[in-house]
Amino acid sequence: MIPKSRFSTKYNENQITLINYLKSQLHNGRCFLKSKYIAKELGLSSKEVGTNMAILSEICPEFTIERYSYSNSTTWLVTPGNTQGFQRKMDYPVASV
Repeated sequence: MIPKSRFSTKYNENQITLINYLKSQLHNGRCFLKSKYIAKELGLSSKEVGTNMAILSEICPEFTIERYSYSNSTTWLVTPGNTQGFQRKMDYPVASV
């Protein structure tokens, strides 16, 4: 069990679980994650993941979370956030031609 004192009281249990998961998944500064795969790994529903990821995109300064695309499940683009608590928006090309 994760001690609640590690995080602000503004996060619920599912959000804390997602934060820890996102920390373990960030490689090379960004990652793309699908809600359905996150849900399967964490034992949550896709709807729970989507709802909480949307909330975290607004309130969690540790990450910049953007809804990237939808194809059979929402894909999220996750990058390290701004340490001052403000999210920054960056454009990342999917592929260069």
